[in-house]
Amino acid sequence: MKEINNNNNDAYQRLKGLIFFRVLFISLLLGSTIVLQIGSTHSLFDKSLLMLYGLIFGVAILSICYAILFNRVKRIEIFSSIQIGIDTLIISCIIFVTGCFSSIFSFLYLVVIIYSTMLLYKKGSMIIAALCAIQYGIIVELEYFGFINPFPFEDGITASSYPWNQVQYKIIIITLACISVAFLSNYLAEQARKTKSELLAMKERIKRFEKMAAMGEMAARMAHEIKNPIASISGSIQLLTEDMYENPQKDRLMRIIHKEADRLGSLVNNYLLFARPPIGKIEKIELGKSIIETIELFEKDSKNSGKIIILKDIAPNVWTEMYPVHLHQILWNLLLNASEAIETSGNIKVKLYSIKNKSAVIEVADDGCGITDNNIKSIYDPFFTTKPKGTGLGLSIVLNILKPYESWLEVESKINVGSVFMFKLKQIDSLN
Repeated sequence: MKEINNNNNDAYQRLKGLIFFRVLFISLLLGSTIVLQIGSTHSLFDKSLLMLYGLIFGVAILSICYAILFNRVKRIEIFSSIQIGIDTLIISCIIFVTGCFSSIFSFLYLVVIIYSTMLLYKKGSMIIAALCAIQYGIIVELEYFGFINPFPFEDGITASSYPWNQVQYKIIIITLACISVAFLSNYLAEQARKTKSELLAMKERIKRFEKMAAMGEMAARMAHEIKNPIASISGSIQLLTEDMYENPQKDRLMRIIHKEADRLGSLVNNYLLFARPPIGKIEKIELGKSIIETIELFEKDSKNSGKIIILKDIAPNVWTEMYPVHLHQILWNLLLNASEAIETSGNIKVKLYSIKNKSAVIEVADDGCGITDNNIKSIYDPFFTTKPKGTGLGLSIVLNILKPYESWLEVESKINVGSVFMFKLKQIDSLN
């Protein structure tokens, strides 16, 4: 929802800029037309100039109407389409009153196509490009065959003054120019949008890492302070439990205390893992082999026995460099996360494959409950969880482990369909 609002705000800003640009252009056109004609043999009140003045003032009035309606319109895309469509008609009229075939203003079609790309995107801009080409072809053909008589600034220079093949050649050139500009503008606009999206994503990642670093440092200090007392409590409880066999009630209570102390110790270990992932020796490892080993260990876990079926799609001979314990921890957390998303029984699919830029991609997909749009932006936050027994550190730990490898965890999810978690690692040549 936030992304949609941002897109709408960007569209409103671009449309506001278009209205301002249109007024500026008309002002320049009016001024330049008057200045050029002062020193010419034509009167300032020639019929052609009067029509041009009428068009200029008409566009000025339209711009005022657009500005009045601007804050009242809810469907910004339709409002933009109407404006740009009218702009193409206005440009065709300007070309007609300034000489049609010999007019110097045919380049204005390209300007319209360029800013239509920013407001209407690929499909809309291609329609505008086709509309411009069709309009230009029609008015030039009508001029050539004598159905319309433009107002040339130079007497006698009309389309009928040129050979038919030269007229067709210019129409084809203008058409190709419109289509080419539309394609090029769309490509550049798409690259700009992609770059902007990547910059925003990078900004969010940096903010998240800064937040996690601060929380991690605090968690590490607290965990160190808590860990030793927990170890002492657990040891003392084990000694006391040995003398409780004759009192079942006290023995049950001591076992509960021991269980909760172990759970607290596990939580402290997770805090330490989140705050300071273990540092080990970087090794060359075959990803497929390491992934299968982790899956086999996970399948032996009694919690997943009979509940989960793990499907494997592992590409052979894919190598990377990393600390093996890190890979094991990442996969274990993702498998555990996928397993907990499946309420009764279901499938988890683990996939490994290579892509062109020398990267190895690992995906862990489940057919569980999925993640809501509201929660998906918070799943990487430390201590955020929707599970009754979760600590909310699993995915945060994965992110911290991936950071030194210049990788990031990405997710796609649909409610009641499932989720796919994916990360990339740098691929290296296999061992000889």
